Amino acid sequence: MTRHQHPFVPYAPPRLSPEESLARGQELYRLLDQRRSVRWFSPDPVPLEAIETAVRIANTAPSGAHHQPWTFVATADPDVKRAVREAAEVEERKFYRERNAPDWHAALARLETDEHKEFLEVAPWLVVAFAQKSTPLPDGSLRKNYYVNESVGIACGMFITALHTMGLATLTHTPNPMGFLNEVFGRPVTERPYILFPVGYPAPDCEVPDLDRKPLAEALVVHAPLPQG
Repeated sequence: MTRHQHPFVPYAPPRLSPEESLARGQELYRLLDQRRSVRWFSPDPVPLEAIETAVRIANTAPSGAHHQPWTFVATADPDVKRAVREAAEVEERKFYRERNAPDWHAALARLETDEHKEFLEVAPWLVVAFAQKSTPLPDGSLRKNYYVNESVGIACGMFITALHTMGLATLTHTPNPMGFLNEVFGRPVTERPYILFPVGYPAPDCEVPDLDRKPLAEALVVHAPLPQG
C-alpha cells in the first residue's frame, strides 16, 4: 500500500458493465442534446434550493490543486436585477452600435441578439460565476490559484448541466467588460466576473435559433487503432 504524507481515502465507485455504462451515457446525451440557451424566460419563481443544488453539482468539478477558484453569487432581488440590466445594456450598446467588429457582428447575426437584455430582469434568478485569481486566507495573505480559467469553465459547464437536468434554462451572458458586477455584488478585487447566468423556466412562447450541433465526425478524432476483441 502506498504511504502518504497527506490524508487519502479509498475510492472505489461501482464498476459498471460496458452495456450499462454505454446506456447511461446515451441517456445523458439524449437529455443534454435538448439543451438550448434561452433569452425568453418565464417570471415564474424558482426555489432557492434549485440554485443551491446546481452549485453543489458545480462544486464537484475538478480544479487546479483542488483550490476550487470560484464563487457563485445569486440574487432574486428585482432592484439588483434592474441594476445589472442597466449596466449590462450600457456595455452592450457600445458593442452593437460603436465597436468596429464586423466579423463578430456577422457571426451573431443568425442569433438576432441586440443590446436589449430584458431577460436579466424577467428571469427569477441571476447567478454570477466569479473566478478567484487568488483567495484571501484567514491570516490575511493571498493564496495563488492555478488553472483558474479551466477550473471555473468546467464548474460552469456542470452548473449548466445541472440546471438543464432540473428542467431549468439559462444563458451564458458575458457583457464586455463585466467589472460592474464586482461593484453591484460587492465582490473583492481578487475575483473577476466570469459568466452571468439568468436562470428560470423558458417562457411559454420561447423560441430559439434553428441551429445544428457539430457532428461527431468533426468533434472526435480517434488517433489510435481501435482495441481488438
